[in-house]
Amino acid sequence: MKKKKKTYRDRITDEALQLKLKAFGATLIVGPKGCGKTTTGKHFSKSYIEFQDEDNREKYLSVAENIPSKLLLGERPRLFDEWQDAPKIWGAIRKDIDDTGLKGQYILTGSSSQKVDTPHTGTLRISTLRMFPMSLYESGESSGNVSLLDLFNGKSIEWEESKINIDDLIYAICRGGWPQSIDVENKEVALSIASDLFYQTCHSDISTISQTKRNPLWAERLLRSYSRNICTLAETKTIYADLTSTTEISKPTFYDYFHDLEDLYIIDEIPAWCPAIRSRDAIRAGNKRNLVDPSIAVAALGLSPDYFNSDFKTLGFLFESLCIRDLKIYSSGLNGEVSYYHDRYGLEADAVLHLKDGRYALIEFKLGSKEIDMGAKHLCEIEQRISVYNEKEKQVPLRLPDLKLIITATEYAYKRDDGVYVIPIACLKS
Repeated sequence: MKKKKKTYRDRITDEALQLKLKAFGATLIVGPKGCGKTTTGKHFSKSYIEFQDEDNREKYLSVAENIPSKLLLGERPRLFDEWQDAPKIWGAIRKDIDDTGLKGQYILTGSSSQKVDTPHTGTLRISTLRMFPMSLYESGESSGNVSLLDLFNGKSIEWEESKINIDDLIYAICRGGWPQSIDVENKEVALSIASDLFYQTCHSDISTISQTKRNPLWAERLLRSYSRNICTLAETKTIYADLTSTTEISKPTFYDYFHDLEDLYIIDEIPAWCPAIRSRDAIRAGNKRNLVDPSIAVAALGLSPDYFNSDFKTLGFLFESLCIRDLKIYSSGLNGEVSYYHDRYGLEADAVLHLKDGRYALIEFKLGSKEIDMGAKHLCEIEQRISVYNEKEKQVPLRLPDLKLIITATEYAYKRDDGVYVIPIACLKS
């Protein structure tokens, strides 16, 4: 089947996909349901097979079962959407790559709710690319006037202004970055997409991926308990205790559900950054709780944009979740990673963005302007602590942070006298 052209919103992962197509014979795009994997795959393919096409499904599946190599015939790159429905296609692709040695031949996409055991891993032949929902820059809500890469490369900020207000930001948090919702003018309709994703996750996908009948009410309550602890360092036992206050679920079953949600790319936690500036027992090393998109937490908690007119504390945690989502997306365009820092002495950085070349940024997320001074103080104290450590450990010094950033929901981007940049999330890009 030939590809049909349609309007395509550029994604930050586009460049990474093109790089993988130059380096490997095939690329598997993974991520949560509804994040745009198929759309991106079609955009970069020259032909495709959709195993969910009911008009041709039986024909495709029959060929895939008996002579899967026949489905490889077509212009390259060739996309196989919902490839898990025909798992033998994986082996056929792997063999073709071995036989030809050619790069950029195939793209595979499929449902995150379906697991398939393949006889071969595809290592060094089929590379994996992670996709997220859209960032504010991809959805057109961030101006992108402040580039993280430019900041790392020494370009300063004079003065920039966010183009969205707090109400717009609350709506973006509740709606999420799901491509299906971005261009929908009716806000009630757009908000319903995240709610439907939450429902489908709990009532269908969690059973499909585990190949075990799961209790949808337990799944809903687990996500609700988890969402109450989003962007905190809550221990697993805290979430479990919250869940068991309303649900009779054993601890092993709880972990089964938890891991299912990770496999569905719904739970997406942030690891700790552990510089050697204090003993290990002084560093919080557990993951920070987070979901792949804050809209899932909003849906799980049964909230609407109007709710946050009177609850800025919960909004602050969801704002942090939005910022981490966007930073993870932007860092993928910079070949970087996102973590967090927190010690028991009260010093913290909500996020640490590392680049592969060793440069990194310490980052705080602050919803309002009143919290900016405190956030800047924390970042400067961590920098000072590293300096003190380097005075004592001159043989193996730690790199000082290349950037200190406070990402906000406020109006203006600027640089403070202490070297800390204040940047509205709706001004940022990779």
